[in-house]
This record gives sequence, C-alpha cells and structure tokens, in this order.
Amino acid sequence: MRRTNWPVVIIGSVLIVLALVLFVAMSMIAPRSNDPVTVMRLIGQVCGAIGGVSVAMIILGLIGKKRA
Repeated sequence: MRRTNWPVVIIGSVLIVLALVLFVAMSMIAPRSNDPVTVMRLIGQVCGAIGGVSVAMIILGLIGKKRA
C-alpha cells in the first residue's frame, strides 16, 4: 500500500498557480517592451518548464511512497 505525499502535491499545485500568475502579469507588461515577441517567447518557455515540473510533482506526490 502506498501513502500519498500531500506536501509535494500542494507545492506542485502552488507552482502551477504561480506560473499562471507570472504568465498573465508578463502578458500585460510585454507590449511595453522593445521586443514583445521575444519577451513572450521567453516567458512562455519559463512558465512551461515550471508547469512541467509542477505536474510531475503532483503525479509523483499522488503516487506516493511505500509504507514502512
């Protein structure tokens, strides 16, 4: 039997929310940049990486660890 690792699931969920907030905040700031396309491409890559790590954390947290 496995035990769900809730702290990892919660941190993964918080990271997804932070990635979405960062993306929305930068979407409002990017038009004032000298090169908005490059800024949004970079922010999209960063938010995608954060989202990928957080999804992996949620999945691994839900799988859990073996009970002793």
